[in-house]
Amino acid sequence: MIKRRTLFMATAATLAAPSLLRAKEPSQKDIFFDKDVPVLGNPKGDVTIAEYFDYQCGYCKAVHPVVTKVVKDDGNVRLVMKDWPVFGAASVFAAQAVLAAAKLGKYQPAQEALFKLSGPLTPDRVQQALEDIGISKDLLTKTVNANSKDIAGILDRNWLQAEGLSFQGTPSFVIGATLYPGALQESDLKEAIAKARKA
Repeated sequence: MIKRRTLFMATAATLAAPSLLRAKEPSQKDIFFDKDVPVLGNPKGDVTIAEYFDYQCGYCKAVHPVVTKVVKDDGNVRLVMKDWPVFGAASVFAAQAVLAAAKLGKYQPAQEALFKLSGPLTPDRVQQALEDIGISKDLLTKTVNANSKDIAGILDRNWLQAEGLSFQGTPSFVIGATLYPGALQESDLKEAIAKARKA
């Protein structure tokens, strides 16, 4: 559990739900069109990529520039980033912080700031990274607290979806109707998008 001194409180549901609730296979609507999850790329794109990730995952950090480039170059892909904080309390903290930044209109800058951090995360490192892009600690805390129920709901749903899809770790992708566990090379990602587009 995240300590109170961090000023963020992970809800009991967020940390307990994965083990207490039974995961079922989610629908494409559940995965691709959760109204509370920010969308990057082209919101009206004809193909959607959902990536289940953790800000402390080295493979997620390595593949992020590849995914970003492919989505930008294609121009017709929706990118749905599904926070799946599997590496413990610091990962939950990071996910909460960036989802709060989304409420302030700074989702992508906040996400980029955390992906650029190397090594294990701490609440202090996360807060400093977000302060560096103009989100003060006080504003971040206020925003997380004001939206704690919504943020907890997102994390719970993402976790249960990942379990329902039988993903074993991060990153994992859903592209069209196909599951892709593990990091993807640029060529693999392009091929997956093309396959989804043809379908």
